[in-house]
Amino acid sequence: MSPLLLLIAGSIRHGSVSDAVVRTAATLTSENHVARAYDETHLLPHFNPALEGPHLPAAVARLRSTFAGADAFMFCTPEYAGALPGALKNLLEWAIGGCMYQKPAGWINTATAPTGAARAHDSLRTVLNYTGALTVPDACVRIPVDRASVTPAGLISDGTTRADIAKALETLSAAVTKR
Repeated sequence: MSPLLLLIAGSIRHGSVSDAVVRTAATLTSENHVARAYDETHLLPHFNPALEGPHLPAAVARLRSTFAGADAFMFCTPEYAGALPGALKNLLEWAIGGCMYQKPAGWINTATAPTGAARAHDSLRTVLNYTGALTVPDACVRIPVDRASVTPAGLISDGTTRADIAKALETLSAAVTKR
């Protein structure tokens, strides 16, 4: 059975570059893996440990179930105010505690700015460490994406960029099979 790669956008804005990369990645088929986008980040309540147990919100239960069923995780996130977007950090806080433990993770950095969103990705590496995920350095790639290459349907149109995204997914998939 092919490993399931779960794709997570750091931006919850439909049509953002991060969203477009995730949506594009979900369309790239491979015999080596299945790729599926997680699209409920906007439904998660603010992290609150008091909601654990019988008060666990349904969106959090679905998140944990979806993450538990995944074999690996691929993130694509912008940098907001020098760090991870709050919605992504919130998602990761809900994921601490086992559903990502010892599973490979990588990210696609689409920044075109000279700093390359380095602080966001340093933050992501730190938080993934707390989740117990295994960061795969070769699956953490920088693929600058210009907003102009996002189609009205919210997908990446550039063939080279699509090929680079597919390569990153293959690298992550290979990390799953090596475990």
